[in-house]
Amino acid sequence: MRYHVLACDYDGTIAHHGKVSAPTLDALKRLKDTGRRLMLVTGRELDDLAEHFPALDLFDQVVAENGALLYTPATHAEKPLGEPPPPEFVQALKHRNVTPLSVGRVIVATWTPQDQAVFETIHELGLELQVIFNKGAVMVLPPGVNKASGLTAALGELRLSPHNCVGVGDAENDHAFLTLCECSVAVANALPALKDRADLVTEADHGRGVTELIERLIRDDLADLGPRLARHDVQLGKDTQGKELRLRPHVESVMVAGTSGGGKSTLTTGLLERFIENGYQVCIIDPEGDYEHFEQSVTLGTSDNPPAVAEALAVLKDPRESVTLNLLAVGISERPGYLGELFPELLRLRASTGRPHWLVIDEAHHVFPADWRPTSDLVPEELHGLVLITVHPDRVAVPVLQTIDTLIAIGSDPDDTLASFSDCVGRSPPVRTDARLEAGDGLLWRVASGSDPTWFRSVPPRRQLRRHLRKYAEGKLGEDRSFYFRGPGERLNLRAANLTSFVEIGSGLDDETWLFHLRKGDYSRWMSTAIKDEELASEISEVEQSPDISADESLARIRQAIDKRYTLPA
Repeated sequence: MRYHVLACDYDGTIAHHGKVSAPTLDALKRLKDTGRRLMLVTGRELDDLAEHFPALDLFDQVVAENGALLYTPATHAEKPLGEPPPPEFVQALKHRNVTPLSVGRVIVATWTPQDQAVFETIHELGLELQVIFNKGAVMVLPPGVNKASGLTAALGELRLSPHNCVGVGDAENDHAFLTLCECSVAVANALPALKDRADLVTEADHGRGVTELIERLIRDDLADLGPRLARHDVQLGKDTQGKELRLRPHVESVMVAGTSGGGKSTLTTGLLERFIENGYQVCIIDPEGDYEHFEQSVTLGTSDNPPAVAEALAVLKDPRESVTLNLLAVGISERPGYLGELFPELLRLRASTGRPHWLVIDEAHHVFPADWRPTSDLVPEELHGLVLITVHPDRVAVPVLQTIDTLIAIGSDPDDTLASFSDCVGRSPPVRTDARLEAGDGLLWRVASGSDPTWFRSVPPRRQLRRHLRKYAEGKLGEDRSFYFRGPGERLNLRAANLTSFVEIGSGLDDETWLFHLRKGDYSRWMSTAIKDEELASEISEVEQSPDISADESLARIRQAIDKRYTLPA
């Protein structure tokens, strides 16, 4: 379910001439019975609202005074969201005979044509106040307080995201909160300017229009409006014509696949930045500790202690927080079991809140290996907002691959990657492109559409991801990712399982063995494929290509380059 909240304006929206009809109330109750939350967002003062609308307890939160007061009907708790009006301002308005004049907890309200007297009073007293209009009503509030700020506070109380909210209104003061919502709706009697900016305009007016909206929400969660909500899509990159390619939240499941050193982490880091900057909550499953230093999320787990599922869920309860789960302390054979415990909890959280919006799983073949057979509660038939990252699509469980509708192939053999995926899911592969991708390039294939792959240039991250320093400097890489000093004729078999041991062993080698690997480019190749640090690999490659460089000098320069990035222990 995409939409978990309906936020309604009162006058002119659910109410007509100040009253809410019985059919409208019945529709609101039916929507609440689906498990969705209801919020009322109004310019009215709370006492006046309660007098005219006795069914306030139908709503989970009430934002009154045009965003300045938060009221919880279940507990009768009031929370002002701004400072009370300055007494001298109210007195000055009364002295000017401004009538009618209403003073709330925060708001001061009157009607046109008294707006001129209001502006003059604010100017004369040198006050920092804003004036908001609503079909003839004149509302004075502290700066920055409006229906959007009030709805933000209300959503925060319930730990819900604007990305899971539909808003409906009719007047100029509704622009702010409708813009905040994932989907904005104007009733048929709304002002033309509001209709022009809304994602949907109901055929009926007032409460009948809201009832129409509710019926569509109950029927299919406004599924047909998806194409109109492209403003929420997240940019992936640009094609050869400079056209933006974008990913669709709440719709797509994505796989990023390709050879080691092809830039999967760089592309994914850029996507993660944009997900979070656009207000989406992300849960990153990080088997190799590569995202420990991703600064826009809370990292749980270390190389010694696995992240607790309960702790991860506690972080994700706050829609403003994203989380990275470092699984370095979880053995490879134990990772599917860990996900078997975590994944149902994440899906339950999604069912009740719509979050986390994106599940990003690095080294997907570790947690979804090819021989893994999930139950239906682990991998439902439709699984959106999923990003899987892997070198080998054929090593990922087929039921998981079958949820993927968008494949991003990168690295040196993108056509082979597309063909491997297609073979696993039983689809005909797309036409070969014979593309030779550089770092930052990719092929985007919409699997279900049957269209040809599209070349694109990805948007780089603002900050390069710092790799897991302790893992590569002091941790223990697997045998397949370690460096082996063998020398000419493979006389030796010295294994370096991390950067520290690489430097230590290299320092004790004879010159012939050290230079043997240097001349073959083995050191830069290892930094690229196993350490996954392209910048370090490039710097070491320059050392390798330096003519007539000695063993001592090359070792010193390589150690300096490693030390600069990973701060090796003495």
